[in-house]
Amino acid sequence: MGAMSLVRRFARPLLAASFISGGIDTLRNPGPRVPAAEKVVSPLVDAVPQLSNAEQVVKIDAAIKVVAGTMFAFGKFPRLSAAALIASLVPTTMAGHRFWEESDPAKRKNQQLHLLKNAGIVGGLLLATVDTEGRPSLAWRAQHAPRALSHAANDLRRDAELAMHSATSALAAGALRTAGGAVAGGLHSATDAVTSGLHSATDAVAGGLHSATDSLRSAAEGVRDRVPS
Repeated sequence: MGAMSLVRRFARPLLAASFISGGIDTLRNPGPRVPAAEKVVSPLVDAVPQLSNAEQVVKIDAAIKVVAGTMFAFGKFPRLSAAALIASLVPTTMAGHRFWEESDPAKRKNQQLHLLKNAGIVGGLLLATVDTEGRPSLAWRAQHAPRALSHAANDLRRDAELAMHSATSALAAGALRTAGGAVAGGLHSATDAVTSGLHSATDAVAGGLHSATDSLRSAAEGVRDRVPS
């Protein structure tokens, strides 16, 4: 495990702890937070018919904090969950720490400190949203996608050319084997024909010689018969 992986394993739960704890507390007892939330969420309640009142929005926001905080703590979709926590924390801060409305200096200072604390948490979450854990970011991938596609197309074309060359070589070899077989078969047939012709010629010559010998023998016997003894 690298140093950065170890840092992430400890830093994420530390960032998520306040969201999970505060979200659970709000779900159990949303009442004290509703008056402050109404200053921010009233326009949203009026614009969205599915939202009945500010308390419902407070509960939804608390549930987002619990779910996204838990996911972030365990490293599940950390960039997405960090973005969800930022989206939840900003309106919460604007509703709960309106220091400019405080007339008492002590309360005003306290609200300023809470606002700055939340701003610091937002800063940490912003870093988490761009933490790719050493992997290429979406922007980098989009920028280099044309080059990667070009390389892939070139590789595919080269593989296709190699496959075509192999197929052509295989077809040529098959054709040569077929032609060689045909030539060999033709030579074998010609050899058989020549051999058969030679045998026939030999038989014909032998037959002719035999007939000539018989004729000579008959002629000799005829001459002997005519000569007086």
